[in-house]
Amino acid sequence: MVGKQGRVTGKIGPGLVGEVLLAVRGGVEAFYAHPAVPDEEISPGSIVVVVEYYPPRTVYVARALV
Repeated sequence: MVGKQGRVTGKIGPGLVGEVLLAVRGGVEAFYAHPAVPDEEISPGSIVVVVEYYPPRTVYVARALV
């Protein structure tokens, strides 16, 4: 999971549990997402990269350098 890129579908920020879509096993699945950088806000539509993964469905993400 770490290193995968995904698209934000629910706003990520401090005090919020956002949502990210990631390609998994030939499909796309939704994961609960938190910012890897404290106090960072990431808006829907942004491309992010997974920095940490906590099974089964929680990831910490950072903005991808596109």
